[in-house]
Amino acid sequence: MAKLFNPYLMGKRLYSGTSGKLLGRKYVLTKYFRGEPKASDFKIVEEQIPELKEGEILTEAEYLSVDPYMRAYMIGYKLPTDMIGGQVAKIIASRNKDFPVGKYVVGAFGWRTHTVCSPKVPPSLGFLPTILLPNIEPHPLSLGLGILGMPGNTAYFGLKEICKPEPGETIAITGAAGAVGSHVGQIGKILGCKVIGFAGSDDKCEYLKKELGFDHAFNYKTANIRQALKEGAPQRIDCYFDNVGGEISSTIMNHMNKNGRVAVCGSISSYNDEKLPKVSILQPAIVFKELKVEGFLVNRWFNRWHEGINFNLKLLNEGKLKYQEKVYHGFDNMVDALVGMLRGENTGKAVVKVK
Repeated sequence: MAKLFNPYLMGKRLYSGTSGKLLGRKYVLTKYFRGEPKASDFKIVEEQIPELKEGEILTEAEYLSVDPYMRAYMIGYKLPTDMIGGQVAKIIASRNKDFPVGKYVVGAFGWRTHTVCSPKVPPSLGFLPTILLPNIEPHPLSLGLGILGMPGNTAYFGLKEICKPEPGETIAITGAAGAVGSHVGQIGKILGCKVIGFAGSDDKCEYLKKELGFDHAFNYKTANIRQALKEGAPQRIDCYFDNVGGEISSTIMNHMNKNGRVAVCGSISSYNDEKLPKVSILQPAIVFKELKVEGFLVNRWFNRWHEGINFNLKLLNEGKLKYQEKVYHGFDNMVDALVGMLRGENTGKAVVKVK
């Protein structure tokens, strides 16, 4: 039977492999969100880390992710429940030869400092199994939660498999300065498409145009959306990557060409609303323009996960893919990071550096 590696002194407890004395910390959701998430919706609790069984690993969190889906999904769990989410974590003890000490993993471990898991078993609070993070040097580990992780694969598979853009076509993207939207636009340009983005500030729009090469970018808070579409897409829209929902999506879909394709990734515009918004009816546009509208969860392509990562890593290494990160600091600031991301404080991916 494989033995644990040497002991690790972490904080106030020792993990020796002979007795589970390490204490980890985790966020437990005790109240369903009403409006914006609040610190009082959670309780931070300590938990004793169990001894490893054969095939298991012990990880210590390095970066935690905050993503829009977290706000929407928690209503589906019975309270109290551990908070969901992805993280990049370092393997600090192992009884699994395929996951050695010192390597890094990306896993749906939730908001916790330490995790014991069997990598082959999907976590109970996540929908993606644990994977080894490939060597991405000299890039930061946090990209395993961004362009080289779930958001990057969401952009890659959502655009290529659902929208299926052809060179010369026009793509519209809402939430265009976020982790997924900014990535979608760059892939669209690489594929030879015209790209139009909608974001929540003038600074973000300037970033999209000057840094990422979007053809047009409009501040949805100040622009007349119909006029912006006439200006930016006089030949109308062929592909729409929808991250936000709401009235802007209805307007864009009414400006699409016949046989247009819509990839519905999320509806962040309404996640904090206590009552669902009313928007203009979509069925006439869908019917008369014969639109294909498809919602998706990225885990449907898990059997091709590394295809997306390798595609994005190649673009990154070739200097064809740019990114920004909003890095929050400290495990105790997870809620502030989640709220900030939902308010649109971030350009690109929002992550929390645990230490």
